[in-house]
Amino acid sequence: MSGHDVDLDAVRARYRAERDKRLRSILADKASVPLNALPELAQDQAAEPEDSRPAVRDVVDVVVVGGGIGGLTAGARLREAGVERVRVIDNGADFGGVWYWNRYPGAQCDVESYIYLPMLEEVGYVPGEKYAHQPEIFYFLRKLAQKYGLYEHALLQTTVTGARWDSREHAWIVTTNRGDEVRTSLLVLASGDFSQPKLPGIPGIHDFQGKMFHTSRWDYEYTGGDSNGGLTKLADVRVALIGTGATAVQVTPHLAEYAKELSVFQRTPTTIFARDNQPTDPEWAAALKPGWQRERIRNFGEVVSGRPTEVDLVSDNWTKEFASLSGAGSGNLSRETAEAPTPEEQELADFRVMQRVRDRIDQIVHDKDVAESLKPYFRLHCKRPTFHDEYLAAFNRPNVTLVDTDGAGVSRITPSGLVAGGVDYPIDCIVFATGFDTLSPYAEKLGFEVVGSGGLRLRDKWNNNLSSLHGLQTHGFPNCFMLGYTQTALSVNFSQTLQEQVDHLTHIVRHFFDSGASEIEVTEAAEIAWQSRMQKAASYNEEFWLACPPTRFSNANVADDRPNRYQLVYGGSASEFFDILRDWREAGTFEGVEFR
Repeated sequence: MSGHDVDLDAVRARYRAERDKRLRSILADKASVPLNALPELAQDQAAEPEDSRPAVRDVVDVVVVGGGIGGLTAGARLREAGVERVRVIDNGADFGGVWYWNRYPGAQCDVESYIYLPMLEEVGYVPGEKYAHQPEIFYFLRKLAQKYGLYEHALLQTTVTGARWDSREHAWIVTTNRGDEVRTSLLVLASGDFSQPKLPGIPGIHDFQGKMFHTSRWDYEYTGGDSNGGLTKLADVRVALIGTGATAVQVTPHLAEYAKELSVFQRTPTTIFARDNQPTDPEWAAALKPGWQRERIRNFGEVVSGRPTEVDLVSDNWTKEFASLSGAGSGNLSRETAEAPTPEEQELADFRVMQRVRDRIDQIVHDKDVAESLKPYFRLHCKRPTFHDEYLAAFNRPNVTLVDTDGAGVSRITPSGLVAGGVDYPIDCIVFATGFDTLSPYAEKLGFEVVGSGGLRLRDKWNNNLSSLHGLQTHGFPNCFMLGYTQTALSVNFSQTLQEQVDHLTHIVRHFFDSGASEIEVTEAAEIAWQSRMQKAASYNEEFWLACPPTRFSNANVADDRPNRYQLVYGGSASEFFDILRDWREAGTFEGVEFR
């Protein structure tokens, strides 16, 4: 379809109408329910009972809170830099973070595993397929922890209950639910953006008499099977799946194959590209040269950020479709990008990509009404796209029903089922593919108090106004580092964001120990300057986000006073943000950071 065939005014009107009805339903929603509000749903289905160990009281160099990709990478890089006493604390029974908890059938990374999994070269490992599944990801992350000796000092199945700065000892005192008290020179908060599973605040959620579970606590004793599928115990079960994001897309084909009936409740359709997974070519893996992973990671980031590159090393549907936008769609173009497309050219390119997505649905889904309901009507970057080869075909099965709520969502849960659009759906089991709490203030998601200089609580400082230098440190909290979406880059490959943050952290920490300092803290002036830069970068895509349907980075938080997307993530491209960090390090002056 040529640009001359597209009525952009009509496209904008359609997108706006789809946004508005969902915006109204979001405004009417009650707050999400944390998973631990229903204790029976929050239980760790994979862990053995907690071991009865004695409480730990010791002194270490670094405490890392969180054993997922961020915490693992931080621990490994710090050990690599010569920091010996690194203690990782995590409430899971093993390392892995979200890949420990997410054992649902079909769980798989949606970014190429050769660039998603950190430190592959250092571990000497190449994944067995282009998009690795959860068992292999979990295996690798444990292998990473083993290589760098992180198990030796780890406190697993342990929840941090508090962290308090002691100015006299120049140390953080970290306490846990198991009576531990650990003093540490440095504190790294790496609990992750996907650490607090959430349930939708649907009226009646406590009244349901059937089976319920969240995908991050999959109950295989109830369903049968394992992460590869085989859910044979669902043969006589009517299942409701709530959610249509990346998790739901991966789960749906397995539920569709085994459940007596599957009803997928949809508020907003998702963008579905082909997955095209494939096993790793042994000859390709054997020919990889030193430095291949960092080069591949950076190349992917450049392509999806819209920067000109000579070659696309990853060459998947992320890079092919995003490159076709020339960096357009999200407002994420680097200011240095030459010959940036005009806003109209951006819209036309975006429309063509999304129309290919909608056309693919027509080609796969037999029922025209169902196909139409599955079509996303918004711009590409509004909602994280998904990739799968079986999701759409699942709706051709006679036992599968798409319940399109037309943006309203499920109105209530009854003791025996769900109500949507005034229709009562009898259900035996509800599966919540409703993701994680990514919008609550950072300190609230941590689940414990972080108390800095003079008794200042991070919860109070960051409740409604995040402030930092590079999203890594904040004034008033010496010797403390934060990993995650804390005024850092919004990257397609979130693992790259974490790895770049860890590189920055390690650079600073190495100088801290070499200098013999006892305290390290960012200045107020540096923090104010970064706020100004954040605000300026945010202005580049404000209009784009306001036109999106509600998501965690657009309008989803309009009903309350939570920090908005401009405070959470850097508004320019991820590549631009990573360049800022590299330039700062290469300057060698540690501008804005005081070592005392």
